[in-house]
Order: sequence, then structure tokens, then C-alpha cells
Amino acid sequence: MLAEERFARIVEKVNASGTVTVAQLACELGISESTVRRDLDKLDSLNKLTKVHGGAVCLEDARVSYDLTLQQRSELHADQKQLLARYAASLVGPHDCVYVDSGSTTKVLVDCLMEKGALYVTNSAVHGLTLAQRGFTVVLLGGELKGSTSAMVGPEALDALERYNFTLGFWGANGIDLQAGCTSPEREESQVKRASLARSARRLVLADTSKFGRVAPVSFASLDQVEVLTTGVPEGYEDVPSVRCV
Repeated sequence: MLAEERFARIVEKVNASGTVTVAQLACELGISESTVRRDLDKLDSLNKLTKVHGGAVCLEDARVSYDLTLQQRSELHADQKQLLARYAASLVGPHDCVYVDSGSTTKVLVDCLMEKGALYVTNSAVHGLTLAQRGFTVVLLGGELKGSTSAMVGPEALDALERYNFTLGFWGANGIDLQAGCTSPEREESQVKRASLARSARRLVLADTSKFGRVAPVSFASLDQVEVLTTGVPEGYEDVPSVRCV
């Protein structure tokens, strides 16, 4: 079996079941476990799946429970993210003090922003650099830099947030749920999300429709604390005042 054929079948099986083990793939494809592991390494590097201990998880499921890289998340539901970002960018006025959370949807937002009269504060090294290179006034929070998400976290980031009073802010989420609210897979990033939300007058969570009904390990806001912007209100959320379609 050619490598390209193996890759296609592995991705198909992972997407169909959500998660597979190395032993399952070796048995079903008739190849050695060492070959499976090499194939998973390659497919992970191509952002086709997420390799985990003993197997692999499809990207849709992995982003809820695992800390995917910014590149991996950016390729999911790109059209919806573009619509959300364009609308969100139109809300920024010349005198706003704006918080921009780290994440793939807010990364698209940063590319869509046009208002240079506002002050932008972010915990994302990638967002901060992009805004600075585009000529915006931007403050990058201090703290520990996470390699996978380019987010600044820790006590220094939390302390820095105490200096600001944001007129509005934009956040991403890995899951949106009626009971759990807005959720993330990472504890330290969730702490920064909660602290920045507390400093913001208007709080906008940008969420594509795939996020609804999913619950990541850590909650950072209830649905009545934020406005959730999406491209289509899913079934079961029609009567939630804070969830609306752009």
C-alpha cells in the first residue's frame, strides 16, 4: 500500500470515529505499529489530525480537549471565522480601548481591523506583532509565552490586565454550552480570559457553529456574562438572549 493511500485511509478512519489507536490502525491496514506511528507523525505535521499518546484524534474533537496549535485551528471553519471577524471589526470605534484574546478566530479579526484610532491590548504575541506591523497602537501583555498558541499567561499577564478598562473585547472559545458556558482546554489561558472579561464593558465571544454543544475542560464565562456572535444560531440556543447571528 502506497503512503498516500495509507494517509487517506487513516484520516478517513480518524474522522469517522473521532479517535483511533495505533493498534487498531495497524490491524485494519495490515501494517506495523511503527509504520502507523510514522504516518501519524506525518499527518499531524500536515494538520490532518492530532497525534496523542497511543493513537490519534480528529481535529474537530481535539480542539475541545487538547491545546491545538494556532495553525491547526486556523484551518477549521475558515469561512465562518472570516464572516465573524469582518462584523466584529466594524464594531471598533476611534476612541475604544479594545482587548483581543489569543486564538484562531481573533487572528482573523486582527487581519480585518481598520480602526487605527483605538488602543489595542492583547495576550497574543502573534496578534501583537501583526497589529504593530500594520501601524496600530498595541500593547502586548507580559508573562510566560506558550509556544503552541502564542499566548501570554501567568501572574505577569494577570497583573498587567489590572491597569486597563476596556470599552470592548473579543474572545474565542473551544466550546459553547448552555450549562457550562464558554469553555477552553487550558487552565492558564482561561485565567487570562476571565481576568480580561472582568475588565471589559462589552464582551464579545466569536464562535463558529461547530463550537456549540461542545464542552472543554475549563469554563471561563457563563452565557449571561457575554455576547456570543455566530454565523447561525444552532437548535436549542434560539431562546438564549446572548447568542445572536451576525
